[in-house]
Amino acid sequence: MLHYAAASGKTLFSMSENPVFQPLKLFERETMQGIRIVLADIDDTLTTDGKLTAAAYTAMERLSQVGIQVAPVTGRPAGWCDHIARMWPVAGIVGENGAFYYSYNDETRRMIRVYAQDDATRHANRQRLEQLATEILAAVPGAAISADQFARDTDLAIDFREDVAPLPQRDIDRIVAIFEAAGATAKVSSIHVNGWFGDHDKLTMARRFLSDVLSIDPETENTVVAYIGDSPNDAPMWRYFKNGIGVANALAYKGRLAAEPKYVTVRKSGDGFVELAEALINAAK
Repeated sequence: MLHYAAASGKTLFSMSENPVFQPLKLFERETMQGIRIVLADIDDTLTTDGKLTAAAYTAMERLSQVGIQVAPVTGRPAGWCDHIARMWPVAGIVGENGAFYYSYNDETRRMIRVYAQDDATRHANRQRLEQLATEILAAVPGAAISADQFARDTDLAIDFREDVAPLPQRDIDRIVAIFEAAGATAKVSSIHVNGWFGDHDKLTMARRFLSDVLSIDPETENTVVAYIGDSPNDAPMWRYFKNGIGVANALAYKGRLAAEPKYVTVRKSGDGFVELAEALINAAK
C-alpha cells in the first residue's frame, strides 16, 4: 500500500486496491477530458463559510464555457432552487435531497419542475413534518427550524450549526433518531438534519435529471459525470459515481463515511470546487 503524508508526517491519503481520498492531482487527465457534467453539493462545497464566492461562481461559468455543465445537488429548498436554476450558470438543480429537479429552458423561458411525489402526497407529508418539528424542538434544546424552511416544499430542515450555536454529536444523533422513529428518512449535512417522508434521495433524482435533461445514461456513461461534496450525506453519490471528489473539509469525516470519495482537493469548500474546475478546464485545453 502506498501512503501520502502531510508535512507533519501524518498520513492523509492511501492507495489500495480501491483507493479513496487520493490527491486530486492523481485524477487521470484522460478521464477528466471525458467529463461532461459536474454534480456538486452546495453547502461547504460550492460555498465557503455560508457564502458563494465570486471565484466559485466564476468557476461554474468557466466550466460551461468549455462544454462542462454544472448541476447542484442539494438539501436546500425549492424557493432557492427556482432562483438557482434561473440565475446561475447551471444546467439544472436537484433540491431538497432528491425531492425534485428544476431546469430552466432559456429558449422557451420555461421552468421544468419534476417531483418524486404528487401534490396530494406532498401536502399530507408536510402536515406530518410540522408535528415532528414541535417534537424535535422540545427534545433537543438549542436546535432550531432552519431559516430557509419557509421556502421548502417537501422536507423539514433542523439547524444544528448554521444560525445556532453548534450542537454536540449526541444532539444531532437525537434529531436523526426522532425522525427515524416517526418513519421519516433523515440525512445529516454540514449544517442541518433534513427529514422527509418518502423513498426519494439525491442519487435517484440526480440519475433521473441526467437522463431527462442531459440525455446521459448514468449506468453506461458513469464516467462522464463527476460528483463533488463534503459531508456524510454525499456518501451515496460517492459510492455510485466513479469520479467522486471531496473538498478538503471532507477529510474531517474520514473513517466515518458509508462511502468515501476517490479524490480529495487540497483546498477546502468553495476553493476546493475552484480547484476541481481549474483541473477540468486545463485538461480540456
